[in-house]
Amino acid sequence: MINVTKTHMPKKEKYLKYIDKIYESGWITNNGPLVQELEKRLAKHLNVKNIILVSNGTVALDIAYKALGIKDEVITTPFSFVATTSSLVTSGIKPVYADINPITYNLDPDNIVSQITSKTSAIVPVHVFGNACDIEEIEKIAKKHNLKVIYDAAHAFDVRYKDRSVLEYGDISTLSFHATKLFHTIEGGALIANDDSIVEKIRYLINFGIESEDNIPELGINGKMNEFEAAMGLCMLDDMDYISMKRKAIVERYKDGLRGIVDFQEQNTNSTQNHSYFSILFKNSTTLAKIQKKLNNEDIYPRRYFYPSLDTLSYVHSPKPMTISQSISKKILCLPLYSSLEESTIDKIINIIRKDT
Repeated sequence: MINVTKTHMPKKEKYLKYIDKIYESGWITNNGPLVQELEKRLAKHLNVKNIILVSNGTVALDIAYKALGIKDEVITTPFSFVATTSSLVTSGIKPVYADINPITYNLDPDNIVSQITSKTSAIVPVHVFGNACDIEEIEKIAKKHNLKVIYDAAHAFDVRYKDRSVLEYGDISTLSFHATKLFHTIEGGALIANDDSIVEKIRYLINFGIESEDNIPELGINGKMNEFEAAMGLCMLDDMDYISMKRKAIVERYKDGLRGIVDFQEQNTNSTQNHSYFSILFKNSTTLAKIQKKLNNEDIYPRRYFYPSLDTLSYVHSPKPMTISQSISKKILCLPLYSSLEESTIDKIINIIRKDT
């Protein structure tokens, strides 16, 4: 079976060496030595000032809202994984959608301003498939209207924008380290913030709100990463050059084989690419359904990322349909992409798409 992704597993011997350290110390959670080591190595690898590891990417979003005091309404994208919206709703924040750019798939700054009201407290854009947003325009709008910016950067590990980490922009950026991601810690996530006072607040918010032994200043949760997950992350970091090289070659092979047959996401020219996903856009949903069935018949399972458009969810109310997002979501397919994917399988996928499109 060929799924849309396959978890990269580092060498077992290397992972077990870290596990031995955990057993020797008996320290398995609560900001253990491996979590601390991984934070330091990630900060250096990503070239960011502060990074705080958490239990998953959704928790990272939840904590970002709490740390910045986000409430009432937030402007966000309808084209993302459901957690971008569900994290807002479960935090008691109303998602207000602005439609996306039809070729970058990112939140379109031209559609943001008309959605701003007296209740708007923040903008939550997504670097879709690791493709950097129009950062300058978004932050110009945020500054003019005194809004916070939280970037859902779940796909944007290792992406650079104008010679800086894309994670340095906005008030907070969040990452997901789920097992399906480019870099993973089995489950996990992170927050990146430049403001040291916000970093301090995040650290006690993920520890039940406990700032010190005798001081609990705010309502918090248990959002900490454990040592076993950190051990996986340390192993993964050693393999990132190999993973990136293999994924880049796969994407290039796909593009060479499918150019002119389907449409590709337009990449931000000021940004590097991390090849975390490879999406193709068909002319219509009928063609997509036909291709998906053909691939499934060959035991190949691409994924309809992202479907449905989030403005259509039953638990949100969007008075205005996001027509571009809805259209894209019905025609887009993410193809299998992982470092061990064989060239013969890639060519098979290409041939099926070329034959039936």
